[in-house]
Amino acid sequence: MTVRNIAQAINDALDLALAKDSDVVVMGEDVGRTGGVFRVTDGLRDRYGADRVIDSPVAESGIVGVGFGMAVGGLKPVLELQFMGFSYPAYDQVVNHVARIRNRSRHRFSAPLVIRIPYGGGIGAAEHHSESMEAIYTHVPGLKVVVPATPYDAKGMLLAAIEDPDPVIFLEPIRLYRAVKEEVPEGWLTQPLGEARVEREGEDVTLITWGAMTKETREAAVLLEENGISAEVIDLRSLVPLDIETLTESVQRTGRAVIVHEAPRTGGFGAEVAALLQENCLFDLAAPIRRVTGWDTVFPLKRSEHHYLPGAARIAAAATQVMEV
Repeated sequence: MTVRNIAQAINDALDLALAKDSDVVVMGEDVGRTGGVFRVTDGLRDRYGADRVIDSPVAESGIVGVGFGMAVGGLKPVLELQFMGFSYPAYDQVVNHVARIRNRSRHRFSAPLVIRIPYGGGIGAAEHHSESMEAIYTHVPGLKVVVPATPYDAKGMLLAAIEDPDPVIFLEPIRLYRAVKEEVPEGWLTQPLGEARVEREGEDVTLITWGAMTKETREAAVLLEENGISAEVIDLRSLVPLDIETLTESVQRTGRAVIVHEAPRTGGFGAEVAALLQENCLFDLAAPIRRVTGWDTVFPLKRSEHHYLPGAARIAAAATQVMEV
């Protein structure tokens, strides 16, 4: 076991995958010579060469388009798009080609590629560097979408994504890259895609979240406990496929649910989770489901980030309100 942060765990996973399978390649802007914008791929080019850790032009559509061709041709590319706000030029490639090739070819071809996208705010970055638009990818049939929140899950889920025969959008919470550390096993390990993780057990209310918001949600559960409320915290880890069974079991038991994400409220993935819980738990609910989210605005600049991002106090207040119904 080695204590690692999320950035180190992802680097370790890529190192293992490159060493194990010569078909695995890493490609993106600055991933080679400088080790990526967040230094997540640091050292990999030196170990595996510039033909397997490839610095691309500044052209996200080209990165995904070339990566798609590599995948259909038999390689297993792991692509890095530096920020979620930069991924939009590549969205056409993702929707019209990457996600559709298995269906379009009647299963003669697949696209076993991983698209890594750092996402989210909280680091004081400029416009287009702090967005959390995971819902636009969950809406595309043919894609898996995963969001690890711990080093262990980051390593295990990335290796599982690389092994997957179909495309995976792998979202990495920027502000957790070096903010969370834990022991991570050496060697190859995989975490199943599609299984949620019960972060904390509780009996009174279920707090549901993913990615960067797990930290604030965990803190909110501590605040609630100080006021006599036992909160269960569930980290989805995987948005598509979604572990509705774990969510249903928890909410049927607690009777109350609060969904937390930093993306804008309207059309956010939390609305899908709420709808599924209504379908599966309507007669078990003791109170309406609440959402605690970012606002329906463009992500603000540094001085206003704390107004936009849900904090522990706002999450705890919503949970307290559902307890009062």
